[in-house]
Amino acid sequence: MATGELKANPDTPPEHSEGANKHREKRGVPSGLWLRCPDCGETVFRKTVAEHMNACPVCGHHMYLSAKDRIRYILDDGTFEEWNANLRPSDPLGFVDKKSYADRIAAEQKRTGLSDAAITGTGMIRARRVAFGVTDSAFIMGSMGSVVGERLTCLIERATEQNLPLVIVSGSGGGARMHEGILSLLQMAKVSAALARYDDAGGLFISVLTNPTMGGVAASFASLGDLVFAEPKALIGFAGPRTIKATIRIELPKGFQTSEFLLEHGYIDRIVKRADLKSEIARAIDYCGK
Repeated sequence: MATGELKANPDTPPEHSEGANKHREKRGVPSGLWLRCPDCGETVFRKTVAEHMNACPVCGHHMYLSAKDRIRYILDDGTFEEWNANLRPSDPLGFVDKKSYADRIAAEQKRTGLSDAAITGTGMIRARRVAFGVTDSAFIMGSMGSVVGERLTCLIERATEQNLPLVIVSGSGGGARMHEGILSLLQMAKVSAALARYDDAGGLFISVLTNPTMGGVAASFASLGDLVFAEPKALIGFAGPRTIKATIRIELPKGFQTSEFLLEHGYIDRIVKRADLKSEIARAIDYCGK
């Protein structure tokens, strides 16, 4: 061998040879496998969270759950029949902020796969037929526009006609939908009036509050249940805590507007974990003789 000539060691793995690392891609964890719990801060496996109905396996914090998943978890498999799915939102005011309301609706429908923020219909809960509605905060924060109000009103009226127990799961942080002006505010009175007629007919309304239930939704049908259940640590109220604090300029009580605070002060009847909700609703229906 000539002076200065280097001979490669045949025992050296290729990945340790000179220049082998130059173009080799770094190995990493695929994105989306893990998430951080917003309550306890623990990093948890996303699949494990899904197996716990989107609740943190460490602290039990209840994370966002879509309307379609709530239907899947609460109603018996294959029993849901949707009502009034053909109703679609319009743009009566020609409303425009950063973009037109019509474009916003189209974008939300494409992003979420929902036609609006509420799904209504009928199904079975532990073999008990119910009228069932659910709102979804992913669609313009679950705000109550004309379609949401009409679907809920029709749901209540059919529950009255068919003498069905009524269950509405509220996850609406946006209250009335400003893009529809007074037409949106009218839905609060319309849905509440339908509930009054349902109550006169002897119906049982179970209202389930989730995080967040705010604004016109909390101020109307969501608070009118014969029984009001809530998920743990859900934010429930009319105006948000920051808005209230900025308005009245006093320090608010600790945990203000949470399920636990409201249970202590008589606003709700029971805090129910997501995994127990189906059984609790069925038990309440039986207890009330419906």
